[in-house]
Amino acid sequence: MSEPRIRAPELPSDLEWFNTDQPMRLADQRGKVVLLDFWTYCCVNCLHVLPDLRFLEDKYPDDLVVIGVHSPKFPNERVGEQVQKAINRYHIHHPVVNDPKLTMWRQYGIRAWPSMILIDPEGYVLGVLRGEGRRRQLDMLIEEQLEKAEQAGIRSPSTLETHPRPEPFSTLSFPGKVLASGNRLYISDSGHNRIVEATLDGRVSRLFGSRGGGLTDGQGEDAAFRNPQGLVKVDDFLYVADTDNHVIRRIHLRDGDVQTIAGTGKLGRSKETFFTDPMQAPLNSPWDLAYRDGTLYIAMAGSHQLWALQLGQNTLSRFVGSGREGIDDGDAEQATMAQPSGLAMAEDTLYVADSETSAVRVVRLDGGRTRTVVGTGLFDFGDQDGVGQAARLQHPLGVAYDAARKRVWIADTYNSKIKYMSTKSNEVSTQQLCLRLNEPGGVSLQGDRLWIANTNGHEILCLDINEDLCEVVDIHE
Repeated sequence: MSEPRIRAPELPSDLEWFNTDQPMRLADQRGKVVLLDFWTYCCVNCLHVLPDLRFLEDKYPDDLVVIGVHSPKFPNERVGEQVQKAINRYHIHHPVVNDPKLTMWRQYGIRAWPSMILIDPEGYVLGVLRGEGRRRQLDMLIEEQLEKAEQAGIRSPSTLETHPRPEPFSTLSFPGKVLASGNRLYISDSGHNRIVEATLDGRVSRLFGSRGGGLTDGQGEDAAFRNPQGLVKVDDFLYVADTDNHVIRRIHLRDGDVQTIAGTGKLGRSKETFFTDPMQAPLNSPWDLAYRDGTLYIAMAGSHQLWALQLGQNTLSRFVGSGREGIDDGDAEQATMAQPSGLAMAEDTLYVADSETSAVRVVRLDGGRTRTVVGTGLFDFGDQDGVGQAARLQHPLGVAYDAARKRVWIADTYNSKIKYMSTKSNEVSTQQLCLRLNEPGGVSLQGDRLWIANTNGHEILCLDINEDLCEVVDIHE
């Protein structure tokens, strides 16, 4: 006897909806396949699913309805305004419903991010697929269900009308990272898929990459990036973590030439831990970079690891992290991380913003031994100053080392604050600012000035530490 089919529970009408002018009903989608994507915008694995959803939406524009069910982990992610920002930052065009109390999560029996529920054209649940990398399975299931619906005479294609609420136009769009070096600012203009070079007072001198996005080497604006993040300058070169392309790029600052130096251009995960040809290494959402003595260190957020690119030998190898998501300290191979997204180089150590554990980790350069100075677990977070484990952060994305003051500056992203930690006592304190922050993603220190990528504010700020004065940098062409 076949198991009874389960009718998909109707979507709640009392939740906040995005990209649509009214709550959606499953009953109105009969004759189509519906895909419910349970996601949260902090989760790098959820972000990896988005290109697959776009592929399927393009392939089945009139027969597939994708609905994002935003199921937040962090308190900041429950706020509708922040969800709208994430929708715009990641260019999500399908309808999204915000489920701050996880009502639908429990109703559909979801256990992990990301999870996808498929609903057939008659409104019955086909099953759940968990994790990323499900494009082929989803494609086959959707095609099979549409063929059955066609044979049964119930297929009912139609175009779904959406109503996005885009960001106001601005020079920068969701800048993820900023680097101050000499008399120049380098900005990852992530939402515009480009790198901006500007003077310290904000006048744009050069652009690298085009707003359309892509993976193309070449001169200046003829090159293409996709959601670039971390930056580090070494001599005449600017290295870029080209996050959504899953590659490392190098910009020759003398002639403006952009070159890919590591990664295949496709999201990957490999059992190999050493590559003699970095161009053959499958990278996984590289988010930030740091440099010391010929080695480029890479925060590989997608695989929860740090990797090391030896520039002289042109080899790439795993530096720290087993690949399991966690907050275990110890030797390089046994230590675990959780979406490392910010790096800061000190004398003989590397400071890491380990975002999913809301932690600050310290990694020794000679061997990779790792210890935690702030943070206790995957679900331990908050907004609290204090010493070491008594302090609480909420999904920090950036760090900067301050040798003169013996501090590490922290972009406490989901608390929308800048904090600093004493490297002697591990005491964390909040820096008072006269300007409002909105999910700052990166910080860069130069002398007595701290430069801040105020990501959701589409701006760069400059904090004069001695004068305790913070101003918006007028980025202009």
